[in-house]
Amino acid sequence: MALFDVSGFKPDSEIRAAGRTRLLDRTNHYSFGSRTPEFAVPVGEDPSGFLKSCNHEGGVCIDLNHGTTTLAFKFKHGVIVAVDSRASAGRYLASNDVNKVIEINPFLLGTMSGSAADCQYWERLLAKECSLYRLRNNQRISVAAASKLLSNMMLGYRGMGLSVGSMICGWDKKGPGLYYVDDNGTRLSGRMFSTGCGNSYAYGVMDSSYREDMTVEEAYELGRRGITHATHRDAYSGGMVNMYHMQEDGWIKVCKEDVSELIHRYRKGMF
Repeated sequence: MALFDVSGFKPDSEIRAAGRTRLLDRTNHYSFGSRTPEFAVPVGEDPSGFLKSCNHEGGVCIDLNHGTTTLAFKFKHGVIVAVDSRASAGRYLASNDVNKVIEINPFLLGTMSGSAADCQYWERLLAKECSLYRLRNNQRISVAAASKLLSNMMLGYRGMGLSVGSMICGWDKKGPGLYYVDDNGTRLSGRMFSTGCGNSYAYGVMDSSYREDMTVEEAYELGRRGITHATHRDAYSGGMVNMYHMQEDGWIKVCKEDVSELIHRYRKGMF
């Protein structure tokens, strides 16, 4: 106790009340805090406040507009995941060859929609937590539990400026699983989801042709057609169609096809 008095040590609660983080337990960029799950943010920095300051009145304008189209649906042979590959930053086309499917492990996939940096960071962190779960319990984590982990991460940072809209797809003891998780901590289970600014066009295609008893080839065609129609109508979507099929023995990558060529295949009813 005498050493604590000389060194000026204060209980953790007092330091947090003063708005600072205890240096002895600072979070780094590779792990959560040892006591509470928290992100490594510079001391005194409020991310949401910083983003609000980046406007015309402040003399600086950072355009955070972005777009994409991702879709996933369950059917009797597993889960189909299809995404476009265009990364946009406002009016600027940052890249036309981004894989928006994150391969968490051989039985789990996550999609990216929103901020690429946010989605990549948190889903890679989710992959680490899923690996730790398998080492500790000697079994794979369920799709429901993996999506709940991501949802809990998002809840801890709600209102701090994250931009994430993800679908967690996988196969576990209960069969195929599909969940939607966003930056508000929303977590939904369903048979069909689409995210991004082109999702309304993708939903239109899927709603018109989706059946639970589709053959594998019919499901592949539906995934390709949904992304192709969305990229044709939505200026912020485009590039390539990356498609995955989640099966009982793990996922396989089905194709990577240029939408400019697929448009000619599906042009009937498009123009």
